[in-house]
Amino acid sequence: MLLLQFSTSHYCRKARLALGYKCISYQVENLTPALHILRVKPLSGSHTVPVLLPQLKNCPAVVADSTEIIRFLEAYRPDPPLYFADFADPVPQKEALRLEDYFDEFIGAAARFVYYQFRANEGKQIDPSLMSQAVIAIVRLQYGINADSAKVAAEKIADAIAMLSEFWQDGYLIGDRFSAADLTAAALLSPLGLIPAYRRNYPWLFERITEIHQLCNEPLPKNWQSGIN
Repeated sequence: MLLLQFSTSHYCRKARLALGYKCISYQVENLTPALHILRVKPLSGSHTVPVLLPQLKNCPAVVADSTEIIRFLEAYRPDPPLYFADFADPVPQKEALRLEDYFDEFIGAAARFVYYQFRANEGKQIDPSLMSQAVIAIVRLQYGINADSAKVAAEKIADAIAMLSEFWQDGYLIGDRFSAADLTAAALLSPLGLIPAYRRNYPWLFERITEIHQLCNEPLPKNWQSGIN
């Protein structure tokens, strides 16, 4: 399998965590923002990543979007499961999908705003190269990221962390086992691990994110340790 991705994208991290949790061998092709459209749009009809190319018989040629990738992987390799398949009680699966969607639509976007605002200011030292700063500037312009929008995003993240604190300190988001909801939360909140204020205020959160990365055989984000300072 081949995963087309941005190496720093937390949505691509979500796909990698799922592949790792399923113990599926794959390769990655790192794309350049903006130029990536030339690679992915002819394949998926969209301009977003991740895009998975299974390269296997009896499988779709292209699977786009991290949520669709998890759905495909769950059918391709059901064990270990990321979904709840007890048809006698559909509530856990509905709740897992609801939380996955919540993190995808609201918290993933909010984390992007907070992270790129940080990287454009006090976080410049993480990678001050011209290429890195150019990508940050493009992303901030594309999504309208500034001090005000990042402040609103930080409030959404605070709500999500408050919810997670009720479950993650001694269990899982749904029931008594790991699911796509836990995986998605870990992936999409991972950029905050590079921001010292979050590491100081929520050490339990990043301990849990670390545990989930280990469970999924996925390395932690580059420069992860810099967020401890």
